[in-house]
Amino acid sequence: MLAARGFALRHEPEIGSTNSAGKAALRDGADRLWIVADAQSSGRGRHERGWVSPPGNLYASLALAAPCAPAKLPLLGFVAGIALVEAISALAPDLASCLILKWPNDVLLDRRKLAGILLEGESDPAGRPGVVIGMGVNVAHAPQGLDQPVAHLVESAGWITRDSLFDSLQRSFADALAIFDEGRGFAGIRQRWLASSLPLGQRLKVKLPDGAREGTFAGLDAHGALRLETNSGPVTIVAGDVFVLP
Repeated sequence: MLAARGFALRHEPEIGSTNSAGKAALRDGADRLWIVADAQSSGRGRHERGWVSPPGNLYASLALAAPCAPAKLPLLGFVAGIALVEAISALAPDLASCLILKWPNDVLLDRRKLAGILLEGESDPAGRPGVVIGMGVNVAHAPQGLDQPVAHLVESAGWITRDSLFDSLQRSFADALAIFDEGRGFAGIRQRWLASSLPLGQRLKVKLPDGAREGTFAGLDAHGALRLETNSGPVTIVAGDVFVLP
């Protein structure tokens, strides 16, 4: 396992959380650092949900110091989604049409959750805002007992390993990050994300702090917010948990 050009790599046999380690690294002055672990003892997803982390799956976080203006940091989640889809597609072209991006942070395989993305902010020693982008991918195992169907890669592409996926991910992420261009290229990222997203018109349920909204997927606005068409008209959602409805 080697780092791509322009990036550093730290590999851990076991760690509490790759994202926590990435945040600590940013505070110590690191940049463009990948942290990959064989297993996590305290892996987490959004809203501090636990992330089951057995050996064989990919647990990787990328620490970026001041990669763009602070307001644009959340857009890097779309960069990560594109990078994951393109990394898997490069290894298993037949799966490309089965991979779907679900707003804001999931990759689906045949409409079952395959991967999750978690962004967390942290500042460098100079006080500049940075971000850690964590990615958990079910390569060899799919956790049970979740509130949605799950998938793992080996069931469809048995030749993919954690290491081969990470090597592919490094390349695709570097390419997508260059297109992002500190936020100036988000229009291109948005277009590529939508090309792999759920189809327009897909029925969705979005859980919000004040309740749930149902409607159909109407794309993203220019800032990456979810556009939902409801019975009472269009709604723009900045944050929420999305569930695909039949």
